[in-house]
Amino acid sequence: MAVLVTGGAGYIGSHTVLELLDAGETPVVLDDLSTGFRWAVPEGAPLFLGDDGDEALVADIIARHDITAIIHFAAKIVVPESVADPLGYYLNNTSKACNLIATAVASGVKHVIFSSTAAVYGDPQRQPVTEDTPLSPVSPYGRSKLMVEWMLEDTARAHDFAYVALRYFNVAGADPKGRSGQSTPNATHLIKVAAQTALGKRASMQVFGTDYPTPDGTCVRDYIQVTDLARAHLDALRHLRGGGGSLVANCGYAHGFSVLEVIEAVKRVSGVDFRVDYGPRRPGDPAMIVASNQRAREILGWRPEHDNLDEIVRQALDWEKRLSARQA
Repeated sequence: MAVLVTGGAGYIGSHTVLELLDAGETPVVLDDLSTGFRWAVPEGAPLFLGDDGDEALVADIIARHDITAIIHFAAKIVVPESVADPLGYYLNNTSKACNLIATAVASGVKHVIFSSTAAVYGDPQRQPVTEDTPLSPVSPYGRSKLMVEWMLEDTARAHDFAYVALRYFNVAGADPKGRSGQSTPNATHLIKVAAQTALGKRASMQVFGTDYPTPDGTCVRDYIQVTDLARAHLDALRHLRGGGGSLVANCGYAHGFSVLEVIEAVKRVSGVDFRVDYGPRRPGDPAMIVASNQRAREILGWRPEHDNLDEIVRQALDWEKRLSARQA
């Protein structure tokens, strides 16, 4: 029973492929390498170069490899970019996902696990957010993902088909064994940017907004370690294979850190007091968002093992050093 992983050469996708292989599964990767890397796909996982919206290609991969489930990562993820290029995000994240889902149904694939986002909640008034918190995305990125959740929900009603949509909070860190990590050039992830600054890859870093209604005026986020998140996909796969019904589940640790707290953690772990500049707020950034993860724990049986900010920071720093050595 092979599993198609779209975007499996990217950050979260490559970690999930590693976890699938470690669990004895047979992952097959589809990626256009626009943000992913051929070397990030581990040995033992076939890689197809192409577009997840290419119905003929996806149908051929499903038939050739006897695909029984799809884990769909491939998407654009930068909130400010989505504000500037909404149509690009709706095309890449929504329209192509529609093609993928249609191909899955037509090919008899009954299980899809979807990489969704906490951005579907917008700027929630109560914390932590549950899956029943009103959905009010404030960016095209969040809207593009919510539309896919709706498509999955409607498809599950109409066909012999079930899905799990995992709403990610802020993903960080790297594989504890050093096999993969966040490698995208010019990535906007806070912990990666801070780690790069600590290691001298950037002259300084910028904090966007210091006047939010939070304890220190900077945004508060729930940072989830990437391997813990990858394992949630395996839990979702077991849930679906065991006859579990469709559901949406948050993936976070149920507590948050401010931007300044994260920066202090990177300075503390690295031992480097690097330069930080301060600028205005970015469009589409909510003040605070922290997950309730009760559903993932109770229904999927998810048990995170890396809920420690210093550990996550240390992994990010170690990965940046490995990445520098690889690039050299």
